[in-house]
This record gives sequence, structure tokens and C-alpha cells, in this order.
Amino acid sequence: MVPPVIVERSMSDQWLSNAYLVADEPGGHGVIIDSGGPSQPLLDAVERLDLTVPYLLLTHHHHDHVAENHVYQERLGVQILAHPLEAENLLDVDRAIEPGEVIELGGLRVDGLHTPGHTAGMLSFRVNDDAVFTGDTLFKGSVGGVRAPGHTTFEDLKASIMDVLMKLPPETVVHPGHTDPTTIAAEWEQNPFIRIWRGLDPEGDDRCSVQGESARLILWGPDYDGGHKAWVRWDDSGRDDIVPGSVVERE
Repeated sequence: MVPPVIVERSMSDQWLSNAYLVADEPGGHGVIIDSGGPSQPLLDAVERLDLTVPYLLLTHHHHDHVAENHVYQERLGVQILAHPLEAENLLDVDRAIEPGEVIELGGLRVDGLHTPGHTAGMLSFRVNDDAVFTGDTLFKGSVGGVRAPGHTTFEDLKASIMDVLMKLPPETVVHPGHTDPTTIAAEWEQNPFIRIWRGLDPEGDDRCSVQGESARLILWGPDYDGGHKAWVRWDDSGRDDIVPGSVVERE
């Protein structure tokens, strides 16, 4: 039986964004995934575990996930890899990684699943079929918004979650871009957005406005920071979006 991968996490107090070290075994190989959390705890773990770490993999280009890229370059000499669309928004990416491209490193097998919505080139990194690092696509009990810089559409986000991530084995551990881990099985059963998409719970129909635009509130859901995410349907277009609860005025 292959042992599970080693996962060390560092989280920013300011942004609640995670950086991860993923390794096969002590004395083996590892990768860094995102750099928004403080780097020193992960650098200490690299030394403690005596790891060779050649890559920093980026889920997407937003500042709270790339803030300490330079530290890993300077301290570990990593190559920084990101989806081509995300690399266009960054100056320090060494090369692009295409969806489906596999990185094999010691006992690690990493492939990038294209999960657009929050950004166009969002990659969720699957490691050894027992863990997935979802960036800002899927959180414990919540989902990513689709009005951030570089976003695509609600339909993309829904497809990324329902047609890609929810097709992974139920026991797969989800390590999101912010706050706590979860599993595919837990989100399938408990995530309120997914429950509506599955037809288990009804859509809401309350009136609201979002920065002056009229809409219906389909779901007032939780967010990773203790606040709320709102799934809204615009009156003028019938189009759906997921926006921060802080911009919604309920009527």
C-alpha cells in the first residue's frame, strides 16, 4: 500500500490564504503549491524532512496566492509553473504548465486539472489520486466567486466543480486556497451550492441589490472567512453570478 503524501500548510493571518508543501517521504521529493502563506514554516519543513523541492506550482495569479514566490526562488531555486493564461499576469513564472501535464517526482505524481471560473487559467493540482489542491475554486462549505480579476463565468465555475472536482474519488482530500481542508465526499453531501446544483435543496427567491444592480438571491451561503458568498441572478439578463456577501443588500 502506497503511503499518503505528506502535506504541510502555512496560512496567512491577513488573507487566510494557504501555501502548501507536498512531499512523498522524508529524504525524498516535494513541491510547493501557492505562496500566499508565510514561507518560513514551509522552508523549515523542507529542511526538517530533508527534501529536494524543484517546483513551485501556482493555482492562479492573484496576489494572495503568489506573494512569496521570490522567497522560494531565492532559498530553494525552484522553477515557478502556472497555466499559460495565469503566467501572462505574472513576471516570475519560469514556464507554463498545460492542463493534464503530469509531473513525476520521486513518489509524487502531480497533474493540473483545469478548473476555470474564479480565473480563466485556474489549475487544481491532483497529487497521487488522494489529494487535490483547489485554489479558489472549491472551499470547505463554499465556492469561489466569479467577479475577481481574470474571472470567467458562473457556468465555468459550476462545471469545474460538478464535472471535474466532484468526479474525483469521494475520499480525495481537498486542500483549498483558503482555510481548512475537507473531502470530496463531505462537499458532495454538505456544500450548500453543490446541494442546489444536485437538486437536493431549492433555490431561494429573495430580492436583493448588488452595487446598484437588481437581482434575486438564489443562495446566501457561507464563505471561508466566516462571512458569506451570494449566488445571485440578475434581473436584466437572467445571468447568474457568485459574489461576496459584503456587496449584497438584501431587501
